Amino acid sequence: MEKIKIRGLLKISSALFGAWGAAVVVKGFYDRFLGGEPEANKYAPASWAFVSREQWARYASFELFYGLACVALAVALLRYARFLPETLSRPRSTEPTLID
Repeated sequence: MEKIKIRGLLKISSALFGAWGAAVVVKGFYDRFLGGEPEANKYAPASWAFVSREQWARYASFELFYGLACVALAVALLRYARFLPETLSRPRSTEPTLID
């Protein structure tokens, strides 16, 4: 018999989505509300020449909601993981595979 950890897979993916989402939320919040600006402003002859403030605000809002969606997915995965068993046992197959 081989054991497969089912709940652990969801917890790992939830941690990855949560960490990524939290980082993106912080960056999106900074860009949208605290005066973040695109890197193009550093290299342009005049600030806001390549990207307008309206375009940047739209992008920052998208970034903020994308991060919130990643955090929501992480929470949903954690809640769903409670319904799954910790491990699953199944008979080991006798056919050779690339992993064996």
